[in-house]
Amino acid sequence: MFTKFTTTAALIAAAALSCSAAQAQSLFAFLNAPAQSQMAPQYEALPAEQDNADAQIDPRLQRQVVGYATHEAPGTIVIDTPNTVLYYVLGGGKAIRYGIGVGRQGFTWSGVKSVARKAEWPDWYPPSEMIKRQPYLPRMTAGGPGNPLGARAMYLGSSDYRIHGTNNPATIGKQVSSGCIRLTNEDVTDLYNRVQVGAKVVVLPMTGPALAQAHATTSSYAPVPQSNMQRTWASIR
Repeated sequence: MFTKFTTTAALIAAAALSCSAAQAQSLFAFLNAPAQSQMAPQYEALPAEQDNADAQIDPRLQRQVVGYATHEAPGTIVIDTPNTVLYYVLGGGKAIRYGIGVGRQGFTWSGVKSVARKAEWPDWYPPSEMIKRQPYLPRMTAGGPGNPLGARAMYLGSSDYRIHGTNNPATIGKQVSSGCIRLTNEDVTDLYNRVQVGAKVVVLPMTGPALAQAHATTSSYAPVPQSNMQRTWASIR
């Protein structure tokens, strides 16, 4: 045991020689960390994450109950793609509105799906089409804070599309994904706890007339301008 620890310490010391002072401090902190912290990470610090998320999200995109006129039944999810918001229908002319990130140009879609299954801190397996476009992607990423699916995922029918969390709240309100719908980890957890497997999911098209004809909301909302995103873990979905 002593030999194994000594070897580990020697490797860390060697790595520290090529690091900055801050990086070296981080490396040596590993040796002093409690054994338990080196085992299973704790993933449920969502309120603190939301404090950081709210600082990055326009107030219009933060979760709130709004007036919403629709013929859809309570429990239905309506995804307003052009306005980058998701409505969870409460009934009685009300809905919970969440800010979302949607598909980038060429990757938006519309139609009706249902929630086929739900998963907490899901593993991520990039679809084959995504791997063709981005062959450098890992074939599997385990669930956790660094996973691009975030804290929760709701899988839509038999498709590769999901409603899921994100580890980059700055992408909310933008067209950044390959067709999946993303929310902050706090918001996707809230939605996850409300949505039942089998729930109807209506995805509205990008075209204005079709949107206006299908649904109307009593709260004013302006689209969020699209911005150019650097290619990061959080922007590949």
